[in-house]
Amino acid sequence: MTAPLQSVEPAAEQAAGSTYRGTLRYALSKAGGAAVSIAVVIITTFFVFRLLPGDPVRALAQGRNMTPEALAIERHRLGLDKPQWQQFIDYIGNTIRLDFGSSYEYKRPVLDLIGERFGNTLLLTGTALILAVSLGLWQGTKAGWRIGSRFDRFSTAISLVLWSVPTFWLGLLLLLVFANGIGPIPGLFPTRGIESVDAPDGFAYVLDVGLHMVLPVLTLVGVVYAQYLLVMRSSLQEEVAQDYITTARAKGLRDDEVRRRHAIPNALLPTVTLVFMRIGFIVSGAVTVEAIYSWPGLGQLFVRAIHVPDFTLMQGTFIVISVSVIIMNTLADVVYHLLDPRVRST
Repeated sequence: MTAPLQSVEPAAEQAAGSTYRGTLRYALSKAGGAAVSIAVVIITTFFVFRLLPGDPVRALAQGRNMTPEALAIERHRLGLDKPQWQQFIDYIGNTIRLDFGSSYEYKRPVLDLIGERFGNTLLLTGTALILAVSLGLWQGTKAGWRIGSRFDRFSTAISLVLWSVPTFWLGLLLLLVFANGIGPIPGLFPTRGIESVDAPDGFAYVLDVGLHMVLPVLTLVGVVYAQYLLVMRSSLQEEVAQDYITTARAKGLRDDEVRRRHAIPNALLPTVTLVFMRIGFIVSGAVTVEAIYSWPGLGQLFVRAIHVPDFTLMQGTFIVISVSVIIMNTLADVVYHLLDPRVRST
């Protein structure tokens, strides 16, 4: 009678090893796909930005009386007098070494500029992501558990309206109403930047930065949280119809306990994937918000680079933003593969 019991452990170990190898193969395949996507982004970035109208040298020379000889010297300094194929080869080699060159306008290494602004973008997008996920999951759970209720209809309608509104329009509307003030509504929040000119120290400084964050964070949350709400609502609606929920209720478990212990953990799987995916996209979405509110992050840096055009700065910021989206999408696929046994079995 002991032989069958002894054979259980090797079988379990074999199954665990098979699952591990399957997950590793899946992760490697996704990593390979991500590497190809990053390579495509790097290659196309060089050519796409050079289709933009404008001459960087003449743009930087505005306001200065420069002779054609001086313009030629400046063009040579920036390496813009080389044939385009040579510029492309130099660009690829430098990018592989993580050297994005120096900004035409700021005359500083692009990586240094990105490093200075990245923290500001992370603060803005990280705060917005936490609030959007919390609000979306709470409303999605409550709406999905009581489909057709007044709360469900109201919250879904509001989220769909905000989701349909362009980011720049919502940002301008909030800026007009709550920053500049309109009618009886006074201007309550700062209009631009991350801090006041005469910013205080200590805790007062934290409050000052917080006031500057209110409108840009609200703009990002408004256009993002609906996705979490709708996905959670849909997932929970599917789980409520499953047999195990009926069984749990038949056993006499309270509704709150059934929802908390059984329905919500299973319904969270698609939402977890969406959270990872949106980490990347919310960084790219911050470009518009940062431009509207003059938030000193990667988005504002990118928009400023387009105006010149500053090729090295555009290339560096765009690659960083794009790579973050690709990496987060890849992590989302791998995490979903780990969490959901139904995916691992396919």
